[in-house]
Amino acid sequence: MWVIATAGHVDHGKSALVRALTGMEPDRWAEERRRGMTIDLGFAWTKLGSGRQLAFVDVPGHERFVTNMLAGVGPCPAVMFVVAADEGWRAQSAEHLAALHALDVRHGLLVVTRSDLADPGPALEEARLHLDGTSLSGIDAVPVSARTGQGLPELSAALDRLAAGLPEPRRDGPVRLWIDRTFTVTGAGTVVTGTLTHGTLRVGDELLAGSDRLQVRGLQRLNQRRDAVSATARVAVNVRGADRDTLTRGTPLLTPDAWITTRSADVRLVSGADVGRELVLHLGSAAVPVRLRPLGADTARLTLARPMPLRAGDHGLLRDPGRRTIVAGVRVLDVRPAPLRRRGAAAVRGAALAGVTVPTAADLLRWHGLLSRAELTAMGAAPDGPPVAGDWFADPDHWSELGRSLTEQVSQREQGITVEAAARLLGLPDRRLARALVTEPLTIRAGVIVDGDRARAPMSPQVEQAVARLRTDLDGRPFDAPTAERLAELKLTGAALTAAVRAAALLPIGRNVVLLPDAPELAVAVLSTLPAPFTVSQARTALGTSRRVAVPLLEYLDAQGRTRRVDNESRICVPPAGSGPTGCLPSVAGA
Repeated sequence: MWVIATAGHVDHGKSALVRALTGMEPDRWAEERRRGMTIDLGFAWTKLGSGRQLAFVDVPGHERFVTNMLAGVGPCPAVMFVVAADEGWRAQSAEHLAALHALDVRHGLLVVTRSDLADPGPALEEARLHLDGTSLSGIDAVPVSARTGQGLPELSAALDRLAAGLPEPRRDGPVRLWIDRTFTVTGAGTVVTGTLTHGTLRVGDELLAGSDRLQVRGLQRLNQRRDAVSATARVAVNVRGADRDTLTRGTPLLTPDAWITTRSADVRLVSGADVGRELVLHLGSAAVPVRLRPLGADTARLTLARPMPLRAGDHGLLRDPGRRTIVAGVRVLDVRPAPLRRRGAAAVRGAALAGVTVPTAADLLRWHGLLSRAELTAMGAAPDGPPVAGDWFADPDHWSELGRSLTEQVSQREQGITVEAAARLLGLPDRRLARALVTEPLTIRAGVIVDGDRARAPMSPQVEQAVARLRTDLDGRPFDAPTAERLAELKLTGAALTAAVRAAALLPIGRNVVLLPDAPELAVAVLSTLPAPFTVSQARTALGTSRRVAVPLLEYLDAQGRTRRVDNESRICVPPAGSGPTGCLPSVAGA
């Protein structure tokens, strides 16, 4: 199916043209038919000579109903722009064109109606002059008369050519269906309609509407029941799980976990002038109040009155409700921008956005540093190139800076730094990223990142022998740290102890308390089995050690972010970065 919206001045014959093409009445309200004026959105469809099915979204042309018009045009990929031969170009012709240009609608057909009442030539020439320089410049034109039928065969053929030239939609992507109508059907419940522009809907699918999780009970396309409907299509969705009152025009139905819902977005302003600060953003069928903060000559930060699911590359427009004018088109650049806290931050951000029209994965990574595959996809850009670790992608400059920071952190610590601690110090969301940053001269030994150049110097045979004896002591009792007397007996003091620590053979966790390097990971594995929160006494018993060791070991884990105090007596385990929400899971030890 192909979906086309109408546009044009009030009383220029848009609805009459749709009736003549489809044999259906697009005006749904008795008042509309009585007044002969479209007030709300109308819908009708037909089959063209080629067999293509074409659906129309008929929009009102009166200036009082521009918001309704924008709700209908917003999701549609093409437009049938109507101008009457006997009246020519009018005020709403201009406003509708401004809206279509702001939304970057590039596929359309110019139709000069009421050609039985006047020569269509002058109106056609005038309309072409207005279309020049806009996104609809150069579109085909057809003169018709809905009353006499003159030109209707040529119009059907032109619509067929228009549909054939429309880009193929993505039918395998996530769904974002902007609701344009909601009603109740006896015995079925709540039904919503909209123009499906991406993805496929199936009976049984789960969708999100705000915080509500809905289920698709039934689907209709062109009044026929379907098990699945793919873009592009007009679709009616029978949903279960939300009240009709919460599913209003402009509410999006979303594939779960596939969209970033945001109240802040950085955008490029298109063909805008005299842009105010208090505006309304029209995108899809939604109309949301926004505050605008300029960033550069043609970029701005929008703060939305309510969250919206946006993606880089989305088209919308800004309208000034006070002046009732369209002030700019917008193209979404970044849906998760960093706060502007410092003086001059807006100008810096504007410079970073300069020159970007449709952000690529490289642009998003340049702005954010690190993003997962899921985040990049949800933000609107397909990942490019291999990940740096797992499903993580990085900006090359940011990745290099992280590597330098890790080297600096390790150089400041004689005993090195655990992989987990490195991830937390560098603000990494996944410990696999910390591991991936370890390059020569850094190396990982028993879960600890050390300077390989420093650690490469071998321990003397005497120190190696002493460490081996200590390992025997700790076999089966990994938390029974040697006393100062035992260390002296083993001759692991002074320079000998420093050599063993530097070689990552021993790990100091407190004053006169040393353990083997894998002791912290073993400890969190044990502590994760305790009921939360747990006390020092409970930890000591579970670890099979003394308070002399348990207290500094817990403080060490606190410093690493693996445990956290909840009060003076007890602690809880903290999930390690990238491990998910449950447990105090051990990180993988070894290189």
